Amino acid sequence: QVQLVESGGGLVQAGGSLTLSCSASLRPFRIYAMAWFRQAPGKEREFVAIIGSEGDISYTDSVKGRFTISRDNAKNTVYLQMNSLQPEDTAVYYCGADRYYSTYREAGSILYWGQGTQVTVSS
Repeated sequence: QVQLVESGGGLVQAGGSLTLSCSASLRPFRIYAMAWFRQAPGKEREFVAIIGSEGDISYTDSVKGRFTISRDNAKNTVYLQMNSLQPEDTAVYYCGADRYYSTYREAGSILYWGQGTQVTVSS
């Protein structure tokens, strides 16, 4: 059974930073594209960032220059470094995995999901 486990969420003041981690039981991890999505209360789950098996990376416009996605294939882990956080970044952040990379993904197209981790940014 595939498991994706996110960690690193929490409460931070505006302008602060957090790093999210997602540990995956996928084998082999390196062939999967790994993505981060987020879902704010009352809103749909939205794409944040994705990193492909070859290291290709794409971000949604609202986080470009502030968030950095990376992966460590030896640790089966994907990260999301989030800087200059703003209250509008408040959401549950989900890790997702799929076999295919593209510069944008719809939530419904992702194969595997983690349980999510809460990020709250206070003003």
